[in-house]
Amino acid sequence: MITQYLQSIQNRDPAAKSKISILLTYPGVKAFFFHKIAHFFCLAKFDLIARIISQFSRFLTGIEIHPKAKIGKNFFIDHGMGVVIGETSEIGDNVTIYHAVTLGGISPSIKSDAQRNVKRHPTIKNNVVIGSGAQVLGPITVGENAKIGSNAVVTKDVDSNAIMVGIPAKNININLTTDQTFKPYGISKDDTK
Repeated sequence: MITQYLQSIQNRDPAAKSKISILLTYPGVKAFFFHKIAHFFCLAKFDLIARIISQFSRFLTGIEIHPKAKIGKNFFIDHGMGVVIGETSEIGDNVTIYHAVTLGGISPSIKSDAQRNVKRHPTIKNNVVIGSGAQVLGPITVGENAKIGSNAVVTKDVDSNAIMVGIPAKNININLTTDQTFKPYGISKDDTK
C-alpha cells in the first residue's frame, strides 16, 4: 500500500527522484501520515489527542489538516506550506493540491454553537487538481477530474471535468471534456484554446 502511494506521487511529480526521497523529504507525505493517526484518534473520540497530533504535524510541516477531515487514497500535497483543510472537508482518491490552498468555510465564528456538526467545508471528488493559492470555500462540491487554477476563489459547485480560473472562479473548459490525464499544474496552455 505504501509503495502504491509513493508510486502515485512519483507519477504526478516530475521532481520526485525516488520513493525514499519522497518518504523522507516531502512535507505533504508527513502531513498525510500524521492525519491518518489523528483521524484514528478522532474516530475513537479522543479529540484532544487527535488535535495535539494535528498541531504537531502543522508545526513540523506547515500544513494544517483537521483530524475530522475525510481523505481518500493517494492524496498528494505538493510543496505544502500554508495548506489548510477544514474539519468537514471530504477529499476523494488521487487528489493533488499545491501550497497555500485552503479548503475552508465561509461562515464567521458568530453563533459557533449553531455551526457545530454542520457541513461547512468543500467536498473534493476523485482526480481533482487544485493549484497553488486557490481558495475553495463553503459546503460545495468539486466534481471529478476538475482542475482549479492557481489563486482561483471557488464558492460555488464545480462540474466534473471543469477548469476553474479567476476571482470569482469561472469555468473556461467550455467543452467539458472527459480528459482524465494528470497535468502537474492543473491546466496546460492547450486547455484554454
